[in-house]
Amino acid sequence: MHIPPHDNRNQPIVGVDNPLVPLVYFNIVKLAAGQSFTSVVPGYETCIVPATGTVEVATAGETFSGIGQRTANVWDAEPEGVYVGAGQPARILCTRGPAEVFIAGARHAEVLPPFAVRAADIDPVQYGSDDTKTHRKIKHILGQKYHGRVGRLLVSELFTVGKGGWSGFPSHKHDTDRLPLETRHDEAYNFRFNPPHGSGVQMLQREDGRPGDAYHIVDGSTILLDKGYHPCCVLPGYEMYYFTILGGLTQRSLVQFFQPSHADQLETIPGIKDMIAKFK
Repeated sequence: MHIPPHDNRNQPIVGVDNPLVPLVYFNIVKLAAGQSFTSVVPGYETCIVPATGTVEVATAGETFSGIGQRTANVWDAEPEGVYVGAGQPARILCTRGPAEVFIAGARHAEVLPPFAVRAADIDPVQYGSDDTKTHRKIKHILGQKYHGRVGRLLVSELFTVGKGGWSGFPSHKHDTDRLPLETRHDEAYNFRFNPPHGSGVQMLQREDGRPGDAYHIVDGSTILLDKGYHPCCVLPGYEMYYFTILGGLTQRSLVQFFQPSHADQLETIPGIKDMIAKFK
């Protein structure tokens, strides 16, 4: 499902118990310097990540200051964020604005202690190549290194390297719990392009060997992925970024099932197996 960019007035774009992707939550909050917003998401753990601007986050008796170092756009600097335990109120105060703040969530019952993720804590991985049109970089905000401190939530930023190319290929899915082959993880993306008038295509193929759907994605598009194989691409001449939220049904580690008709491509893309391991 494609949700076009719109003024959400600080209300959830993907709310609690969304009928398509009930395991994830997503909000975008925009604040001027000095303005604040209190996020409370019952039954969901969250991660607060400024796309731009700097914020202070107060939750569960702790205050985390100076979160977010980016100014113009998401290409400016490394991401930062604050993990917030399930259902806990979090007051977000903009200390340098304007700020655009992503709030990512995953359904989880246990309340875990909050913590900050600073730029030095980001876990990056780069893979692919220009020759295979799959060159990209992933910056894990809540990745593998936080197992045990987070319940079901995975949060990352994904960038195409260079201008143009494919992401999420070889095509894969994660819609069914059938370990060790695959896990059920709902997913949501929010896209940005550089320059911002760039665009791309999100594919969604429900079954191997059958035609699927394609969505024209633009700067600010949100994509919800409940079922199926889902590669995406960006037009030549443009950089693409997407903020990625994954929520697991029974475990945090993601096990992707690669589309049988394209699985042989795993052997042609440099570094892709290291990328896969970072989500586990």
